[in-house]
Amino acid sequence: MIFTVEKVLLLGVLIIAVITDIRSNRIPNWLTFPAMIMGLGFNYISAGAYGLLFGIEGLLLGGVLFIILYALGGMGAGDVKLMGAVGSMLGPQMVLWAALYTAVIGGIYALAVIAFHPRTKATRTALQETIKGFVYSKSLKYNKPNNVENPPKLCYGVAIAIGTIVTVILKSG
Repeated sequence: MIFTVEKVLLLGVLIIAVITDIRSNRIPNWLTFPAMIMGLGFNYISAGAYGLLFGIEGLLLGGVLFIILYALGGMGAGDVKLMGAVGSMLGPQMVLWAALYTAVIGGIYALAVIAFHPRTKATRTALQETIKGFVYSKSLKYNKPNNVENPPKLCYGVAIAIGTIVTVILKSG
């Protein structure tokens, strides 16, 4: 993998996003909007109008892929904007890969939180009962716990950063 200015700046954006997400459960606009502009600018400088269109397509696709999860309450707006920023830098094909790797890593991350966080004990118990019911009776029924836990917040910026880094390592030349 060749380190370019764009990749180093993308890595910097991702590191800042992870730090702010872990500290405050937010990915700020002061990071995502300049990152989008930077991605569009680099693509314009490298390939003119075609590069700008390439960056816009990546930005829109990155945002659209995660806007549905945001609308369902599964992630914050900062996560959507961060993936848009990633798309503005990497373009549409690479942002699809980044979103795929992010989803896998985010799922593993969520399962790890459910498995190990002390405030998810009731959820763990309900999932264990669901799995037992399926194994013994082939019935898939999830009984949501009565006592609503204060679930821990997932810092999805971490998954986006790891998914993007994996994409850049595996898919760039």
